[in-house]
Amino acid sequence: MFMESVTTESGSWLSTTPAAKPMTHNKEYYFLPYWDNKPCMHIRSVWPDLRRRMYNSNIIAKVVDKFDDGLQDVNSLWEVESPNTETRLKQVLEELYNGCGKYVTITQTSLTGPGTGKTKLDKEHIKLCLREIEFIGSSARTLRALVTRSSFKERYKTAQSYLTKLKFLTEDPQHALPDIFLWLISGGKRQAYQRIPARDIIYSVVEEERGKDCGKIRTMFLKFPSKKGAKHSGWTIPCELRIFLWLGTLKHKKYFINGIPKGYEETNEFKNAERPRAMPPSVIHYVEKHVFQLRAHIYQARSIIGSDSSGLSDPFATVVAGEFSKTTQVIDETLSPTWDELLVFEEILLYGAADEIKHDPISIIIEIFDQDRVGKSEFIGRALAKPRVKLRGEQYARPKFPPMLEWFEITRGADKAGELLAAFELLEIPSDQDEELPPIPAPKEIPVFKDTDLRHFHAPILPVPRGIRPTLARYRIEVLFWGLRDLKRIHMMTVDKPRVDVECAGQILSSSIIQNAKKNPNFSNPVKFFEIDLPEQELYRPPLTIRCVDCRSWGLFTLVGTHMINSIHKYTYISPSAKEKELRKNSPQKTLVVDNWSVGFYGQNQNFDPNNTSMRTPLLPKETSGGGYGTQKNQQMMLRGGSSPPTIRKRKMSLEEEDDEEEESKDWWTKYYASVERMCEESKEDVIKAFKGNTLDPHGNKDEETSPSIVSEKSPSTGETKKKFNFKTAVNATRFATRISPKGPRKVPVEKKKKKVATFKIFKTELEHQIEFNEFKDWLDTFPLYRGKKTEDDSEDESRIVGYFKGAIKVYKWPLPKDVRETRDLTNGFFQGIPSNEPIRVLVRVYIVKANDLHPQDLNGKADPYIVLQLGSKKISDKDNYVSKTLNPVFGKCFEIEATFPQDSMLTVQIYDWDLLGSDDMVGETKIDLENRFYSKHRATCGFPSKYEESGHNAWRDPLKPTQILAKLCKDAKMDPPVYGKGQIKVCRQVFTVQVEDYENGNLKNMDEQLALNVLNYFHHLPDIGCPLVPEHVETRPLYNPDKPGIEQGKLELWVDMFPKDMPLPVSPVDISPRKPTSYELRVIIWNTDEVVLEDDAFFTGEKMSDIYVKGWLKGQEDCQSTDIHYRSLTGEGNFNWRFVFPFEYLVAEQKIVITKKESMFSWDETESKIPARLELQVWDADHFSADDFLGKIKQKSTRSI
Repeated sequence: MFMESVTTESGSWLSTTPAAKPMTHNKEYYFLPYWDNKPCMHIRSVWPDLRRRMYNSNIIAKVVDKFDDGLQDVNSLWEVESPNTETRLKQVLEELYNGCGKYVTITQTSLTGPGTGKTKLDKEHIKLCLREIEFIGSSARTLRALVTRSSFKERYKTAQSYLTKLKFLTEDPQHALPDIFLWLISGGKRQAYQRIPARDIIYSVVEEERGKDCGKIRTMFLKFPSKKGAKHSGWTIPCELRIFLWLGTLKHKKYFINGIPKGYEETNEFKNAERPRAMPPSVIHYVEKHVFQLRAHIYQARSIIGSDSSGLSDPFATVVAGEFSKTTQVIDETLSPTWDELLVFEEILLYGAADEIKHDPISIIIEIFDQDRVGKSEFIGRALAKPRVKLRGEQYARPKFPPMLEWFEITRGADKAGELLAAFELLEIPSDQDEELPPIPAPKEIPVFKDTDLRHFHAPILPVPRGIRPTLARYRIEVLFWGLRDLKRIHMMTVDKPRVDVECAGQILSSSIIQNAKKNPNFSNPVKFFEIDLPEQELYRPPLTIRCVDCRSWGLFTLVGTHMINSIHKYTYISPSAKEKELRKNSPQKTLVVDNWSVGFYGQNQNFDPNNTSMRTPLLPKETSGGGYGTQKNQQMMLRGGSSPPTIRKRKMSLEEEDDEEEESKDWWTKYYASVERMCEESKEDVIKAFKGNTLDPHGNKDEETSPSIVSEKSPSTGETKKKFNFKTAVNATRFATRISPKGPRKVPVEKKKKKVATFKIFKTELEHQIEFNEFKDWLDTFPLYRGKKTEDDSEDESRIVGYFKGAIKVYKWPLPKDVRETRDLTNGFFQGIPSNEPIRVLVRVYIVKANDLHPQDLNGKADPYIVLQLGSKKISDKDNYVSKTLNPVFGKCFEIEATFPQDSMLTVQIYDWDLLGSDDMVGETKIDLENRFYSKHRATCGFPSKYEESGHNAWRDPLKPTQILAKLCKDAKMDPPVYGKGQIKVCRQVFTVQVEDYENGNLKNMDEQLALNVLNYFHHLPDIGCPLVPEHVETRPLYNPDKPGIEQGKLELWVDMFPKDMPLPVSPVDISPRKPTSYELRVIIWNTDEVVLEDDAFFTGEKMSDIYVKGWLKGQEDCQSTDIHYRSLTGEGNFNWRFVFPFEYLVAEQKIVITKKESMFSWDETESKIPARLELQVWDADHFSADDFLGKIKQKSTRSI
């Protein structure tokens, strides 16, 4: 009963306000008529002085709030792909550094002040906060220097980890002052409450230590107690309270009047506020008041929550300002309503000084509801806003007035429920007849039909004025309706005849109806467009809604799912002007250095003649080379006694024979390991660059001792400027090289340099996530379709997906400006030259190389993985070839599947764990959208190698030759075909050249093919039509288990080739089967030992002696072999002449010994493991009655003997 009933006791402390009867204007929202007499409550109590705990938390909390707001700004810029994202993150990190430094300064000077920690835990907690925040500050300064466009995601995650640590430090482990409770009392019972932490309103003379709500007018929303709250919706607000709070010691009592809004009558209580024992006033009487007119410009909302079973809503908005409220019209069945309505509130009376009302105006509450035909309207969300205040005598002119529309976040509880585009202005009503308020626009004319529902019509409906509403321009929205994928059943019925509607600002563009979605889920008429007036300002542009409906019998339509696009900025096409094109055309082209050939641009040479030798002068010197595929240079061999041509020729012939033998031994794994080594070298270079530019001390300064500098040197023979790394000292250079390189320096023979091996690109992530390929969304984008009510759980929202819409959207101004029309013809639409979306048969080859770091599935901490492929209705299981007991299996498998697009568009690669008993468990899976890759302009069907070869381990895989592919690309882009000359090629007004000397010894045969391949590898440098083409590669894809969302279960290395069946058949698949180990035999001869430690004592003479024998092994203790015993060695010398023979299986490329054995007698099959090839020899002293004594050992790499 104590919590329910309240009794008011008269005394010196006043803790309740006088009872008042609520009043209302519309019987929906009630208010208490306090008018000009504001009740005041006060409580005095005695507590231990634990202010320092609250002060410490407040300083950290203010740093956290500022840092959190900054990260939210960065996230917003990232979502719209702003170029200022990295700059803003750097600014946020710099602000964090300054905030941490301010905390350290204040805390260190306050350690001896009042309220210092009373307990040991207080002191240790302060030390912890100082240490952690100082470290976070220095780390933030260092992280700021490392922020780049390529590493933005990693740096942003690191910054978020700093925020998590700071939030943890904000909460003090011990209690300070108790929290303050505000109760709404009616009929002597408690109805609603709000709990306020004491540290939020504690007063301190230091601004950083003061509570965030201390001495300020705040709007608070009360909530129901737990028992009553269960009866009401969790989002219902029982009361809005506008309140002033202050908490402090009696010594600081005189400061509480500083925050109270001026305009009140100064009574004796205010005059005696400095006296500690004087009582605060019970009522504050305001004598200054002002009358305002509130104009609420409600334009539109976007991305609101769907409250109906169809996934849509019938929203209307209610604006609450003080004691008044007004409602907008209802917009039926939409998630992005456009009200375009002005709500006018007359004669809003506010008390206080005019300047303080302008500085801190009342809060405007906007509640969004969904109108239901039966029952009460359903709450969608709530937004808070502050109006722009205009006082009497101020000019209603730019830049302050009229106010600009702003986006306000709509929330429902802790979740985001959408955004509201609106503006609010509070205009003081003038007393002078000469001054007038800005005019109100004329009401809108709304047509009324027979079936129009008039219940929510509030005539007249005023539109948003012209100066506030966005300025509109004509745009064309062009939509590529490609098809629908993975449609689920709706109401237990399949979706047979779907249609897609695209809505923007009330206009709808409908696709054609798919007659049989199961047979062909693509649209027959893919490209459509409509023209619409959109705001010029990007901020005001409405969202775009994609709806999919099923056209059923009798003209019925059933909603399948919807997708909301909040910002159409990423789909807006901005064509460069003709002047920019001309500038780019006339600008000099940069000379490029390619991996294999010396390729350059001659510039805008329109008079190219293949037979003119003067035009075949290479732009690059012969010495220029890259690291992708090493060219074998013709070096002059100098003999000791001189040089003679016949000797050189014989030596050259022998080197060529050796190269032929070496070429025969190469396979695909040779390329793989060479590519891995190349990737490691590139990683070292990246580390060097980052270390060179961003080596900072904790204060953000560069460390000159360890940073390598760049020294430019000019070559005397070529005149080229070369850049070399230079270190300050030899010691630092040694340390740096040791830290970067895991291997020692390699010795290269003087007579012969080893020919480099062809390599390919190894991507550390998925191919579609590479920046240059943009997820292969150049033609097609995938939009998930949602159905049902949005929930608070993201995993449950994933279950709301009922299918996917594949298509593309382009938004551009219409009609086009004159300079744009000269550069590109968009009369027939943006999607010109798109491929046909008719069903096409494709041969898909999936190469599974290996898996890394799989999640253990068995009790022994390992797994027995095997591969399962799913493509449409086809499923391939490689269960019989599972790899036993390993977490890093090497599969080396190629699977061929015949697919038909669009039915078989999503490839699922799964890794299962084989179990002897019971069902097999899925380790993880990855999904690849083959259709997007197949139709992409990046040509992700078959990657391009760096060099063209017709046979061998680097043989060409594509059925089309490079010359055919290049000719086709030029034809599709409506460009002239390439023109070939001797050692050069002209494409798109650019001329590529290559050294003729590189084609000696029969290489002239495929010169045109290599020239075309060079152009394809650098296709993105071509003007107008250029774009990055997918190189030969292996991609690394993470594996995820649907039962454990978001947790990576390992990585899979693979690549996919696709070949249309209507084209020539490709060559045989590449053999990537794992290398089989070669049988070797290691023979070790033990001749003698010397200076062996003497461990035993002779029984009769007492002399030192040892019974020496040697044992050794290569694979392990089970492979141990021993010599005989050399008894009673008095000098440490032992003679044996003994031979050990160790047979083993060896992989030369990996330099590992392969051991295959059963782990135990109960094991079902053998386990393969790889260990380094190391021979271990040990010297022992044999004893008769006790254990043998260990004397010494030696380890030696056996690879030196192979």
